[in-house]
Amino acid sequence: MSDAYIYDAVRTPRGKGRKDGALHEVTSVRLSAQVLNALKERNGLDGHAVEDVIWGNVTQVMEQGGCLARTAVLASDLDESIPGLAINRFCASGMEAVNLAANQVRGGAGQAYIAGGVEMMGRVAMGSDGAAIAVDPTVAMDSYFVPQGISADIIATEYGFTRDQADALAVESQKRAKAAWDDNRFEKSIITVKDQNGLTILDHDEYMRPGTDMQALGSLNASFQAMGEVMPGFDAVAKLKYPHLERINHIHHAGNSSGIVDGSAGVLIGNAEFGKAYGLKPRARIRQTCKIGTDPTIMLTGPVPATEKILADSGMKIGDIDLFEVNEAFASVVLRFQQAFDVDPSLVNVNGGSIAMGHPLGATGAIIIGTLLDELERSDKEVGLATLCIASGMGAATIIERV
Repeated sequence: MSDAYIYDAVRTPRGKGRKDGALHEVTSVRLSAQVLNALKERNGLDGHAVEDVIWGNVTQVMEQGGCLARTAVLASDLDESIPGLAINRFCASGMEAVNLAANQVRGGAGQAYIAGGVEMMGRVAMGSDGAAIAVDPTVAMDSYFVPQGISADIIATEYGFTRDQADALAVESQKRAKAAWDDNRFEKSIITVKDQNGLTILDHDEYMRPGTDMQALGSLNASFQAMGEVMPGFDAVAKLKYPHLERINHIHHAGNSSGIVDGSAGVLIGNAEFGKAYGLKPRARIRQTCKIGTDPTIMLTGPVPATEKILADSGMKIGDIDLFEVNEAFASVVLRFQQAFDVDPSLVNVNGGSIAMGHPLGATGAIIIGTLLDELERSDKEVGLATLCIASGMGAATIIERV
């Protein structure tokens, strides 16, 4: 087997995901093409240099449908000889794209790939694909389906997290994100988004609210209490599955949950021969990948068993990991990860996360891998683990190490 190396990682700034957001007039295809072009130009690649483009996106309808990966290739400066594969593992789609590409390289199925993802949540609304897991009663009832916000509140209830703990994590995410931007820590990977005239549309994450404090968050109403306690009464569904829970403690709101945003990210992955051919120095080796299925009702606990699995598969222990990126889908997800492994919070999401900067579903997995790589280099550390919770009860993880 060949080693799979990361040669480069780029991302766009994350837009607000609303009509007043800077990226609202940009399509998923156009944003993806700019990422592909950036990787080609930054690394001096021929248009035919990679075997395939593997691209994650979650809501695969309308302008995000029809194998968006292939459309993005055709809209980019890559050759038409490069195909495209669109994949969907919900929130881990971008990570799964990277992991698939790495394992293709390891297995000898091509020397290099571009992998990543996109989500334009301001243009293609989350849930507009009418997913069966949510709307088909023959599936939803048997799996005790509840929306993700309810799942996040179930985690808080089951593992004893308070609203103050969740809000404190959110405030810290905002603080760290601002510090990272002020210190230009994303400079290596951020590309500016330009319009058709070459004018810059967006050059920073526009969702951030750096002035957030505990008082401001304390004034927000719990976002999922009504859908849990009133109609359609998802708390009752949860208690059928977990009868030991007397009530669900609704602690999540817009301020301690991930933001609905637009964004795209890509990672250039190849073997040693590819790097030599193009005069590129690898930045990290993808040491291990994994995915796992979990309880579909509590749903968002996947980072814990995924981390347990990837550590076992790689023969490593939690203490062997220098830095962690745990997607901040909801505050309780990160709190549960820190609780399960007793990790130092200062090593988790060093530069903030999706609560502060947003979670463009299909891109986030690739974003956090790139963020982790940049921070390993900046802080001169060696090994990092990135992991995400996934809708309908799954988890995914990637371990990278600098070379």
